[in-house]
Amino acid sequence: MISVEKALQIVLNSTQDFGVEEIPFFQSNGRILKESIVADRDFPPFNRVSMDGIAIDFQQFQNGQKEFFIEGIQAAGSEQRSLKNPKNCIEVMTGAVLPKNTSAVVRYEDLEINNGIATILIDEVKDFQNIHPQGKDEQKGAILIPKNIQISPAEIGVFATVGKSTVKVAKQPKVMIISTGDELVDVDGIPLAHQIRRSNVFTLVSLLENLKIPSSTNHISDDKEVLKTNIKKYLETFDVLLFSGAVSKGKFDFLPEVLEELGVQKLFHQVAQRPGKPFWFGQTETCSIFAFPGNPVSTFVNCLVYFYSWFYKFVGIKFEEKTAILAEDIYFKPDLTYFLQVKIHYRFGHLIATPINSNGSGDLSSLIKADGFIQLPNDKTEFKKGESYPIIIYK
Repeated sequence: MISVEKALQIVLNSTQDFGVEEIPFFQSNGRILKESIVADRDFPPFNRVSMDGIAIDFQQFQNGQKEFFIEGIQAAGSEQRSLKNPKNCIEVMTGAVLPKNTSAVVRYEDLEINNGIATILIDEVKDFQNIHPQGKDEQKGAILIPKNIQISPAEIGVFATVGKSTVKVAKQPKVMIISTGDELVDVDGIPLAHQIRRSNVFTLVSLLENLKIPSSTNHISDDKEVLKTNIKKYLETFDVLLFSGAVSKGKFDFLPEVLEELGVQKLFHQVAQRPGKPFWFGQTETCSIFAFPGNPVSTFVNCLVYFYSWFYKFVGIKFEEKTAILAEDIYFKPDLTYFLQVKIHYRFGHLIATPINSNGSGDLSSLIKADGFIQLPNDKTEFKKGESYPIIIYK
């Protein structure tokens, strides 16, 4: 049995590179950008009018002029006009290019317009007011978005602005999620008194969807030869296999034995943690295998701690560790890292973690009551209210 820290380091050292693919920019939300996005021109690309009103030659106002004859209108999206007479003005719309020979915009709210004459009603006008100068936001050639960030709707808007109809993103691994056990029936099935519906596989599917990773699923009965036949095929077809169940010490927990017979290199089996101790991890030249214990909380926490970290490493995202403050004293005697389920709230800018009542790693409903797991180290048994520890938040 190895420590959580050692197990995590082994997982991170086993990351794979699945390459890069180019996809339509509007399909990239949530994916990991693998190219830097550069401004193809100044932002804004021209002196941009930022208020509806009139554009004037500021010097004329400085000279005391307040009444301006309206020469015409500069609409947003129309070619740039020129002010012919410096004592006149041009009506301008928000987003329009600033007309030539003008240097200030006065809002309609500060004007009175009668018979084609605009009269300025305020006593102060500043040079270049209500104008968004060309290149003020970014200049041509500037890096607008660095690579290795997770794309959000904000980035998609920038892609459109710079004309990036396709973008390069990290290619997602091809994943198969497998549940085992004769005690499990389908979601729409009616379980017998000794059976339960299979849920872990769908929890894992959803956890992977949060990372924008599609997955396939299957359920295999507790039959060693059936397991071996199916897993052999999956090892040749998929980049990652995620298992739930069949890795403990039960007489029908054939998975470690089957994987060994299929030539999978075991990197560790059993981690000094609660919940999720029986976790098995290994790999072939082309496939990584995460075999989680079958209790739902164990599967859940191990996916967050190990698979998520593995994914962030291979796509190039730096994982930001958060901490939370314990809201009450905790006593935990076993020499194990304890992933304690907690509710999270904020107080004066700090994360506060309040333990919830749970009936152990088989208590599926406890995942609904909690917001995350606080990680308590194995080098002490008493954890005091007010102490800070790493936190994994899933809500």
